[in-house]
Amino acid sequence: MKRNFTAVYKKDGGWVLAWVEEIPGVNTQGRTLREAKTNLKEALGLILETNRNLAFGRGGDVKREEISVTLSA
Repeated sequence: MKRNFTAVYKKDGGWVLAWVEEIPGVNTQGRTLREAKTNLKEALGLILETNRNLAFGRGGDVKREEISVTLSA
């Protein structure tokens, strides 16, 4: 399943800071934009995998469903 997220990149000195706008905790850095993008994809994948494992590892009846929100500009 493909999902889309918003990646944000900010140059700060000799580093490029990167984070995913929709998911707190998904952040990283790199010396180049390319490195920051690679690191961010890896971080996002790890967080999503960990969150899924935590949800199903708690036992009990777990229900998953899509949810949508509309953000104001």
